[in-house]
Amino acid sequence: MATKDKRIDAYIAKSAPFAKPILTHIRALVHKACPDVEETIKWSFPHFDYKGEMMCAMSAFKQHCAFGFWKASLMKDPELVERAKSEVAMGHLGKITSLKDLPSDKKMLGYIKEAMKLNDEGIKVAKPKPVKTKAVPVPKYFLDALERNERAFTNFENFPPSHRKEYVLWITEAKQEATRDKRMEQAIEWISQGKGRNWKYETRKK
Repeated sequence: MATKDKRIDAYIAKSAPFAKPILTHIRALVHKACPDVEETIKWSFPHFDYKGEMMCAMSAFKQHCAFGFWKASLMKDPELVERAKSEVAMGHLGKITSLKDLPSDKKMLGYIKEAMKLNDEGIKVAKPKPVKTKAVPVPKYFLDALERNERAFTNFENFPPSHRKEYVLWITEAKQEATRDKRMEQAIEWISQGKGRNWKYETRKK
């Protein structure tokens, strides 16, 4: 039986005017495709669970919304898989600024049903290999970007060496400057929320 969480009602109500119809529409599609979905709030934004596992999540920022699947890397759409690998954007549909930025309802419902099937079959996302904790130098361009966001800078300074290294390696290993800049933007977004690079795979606290 589907469950709705009043905290998500409040999250949508507090979101920017442009975001409210986007979040409301995504929520409705998730419930339509997955009648037994369970709503909750994790890491301060709405999640949709199914069969006791995370399935997908949505979030709203100052100028865009995001929507993503927990097991996007295992789904059939090559674009979803690629975005899941590179993690260059929050979510797997890019930055959503209006309903027009969303795929068709038919395509969205297909995505959600595919994500349901992965949970039905008990398929798990492989955890990344642990990163050695030896300190690495932080590039000046990344440090400068962090300093422009007080919360991100403070969180990064307080991170354990392993978290700092994961972010630095992810950014410095980018082969193109555009990719590097997108990764930095994503990194600062996550760091400002106190999340490590591999926060998705860390032990979840409910």
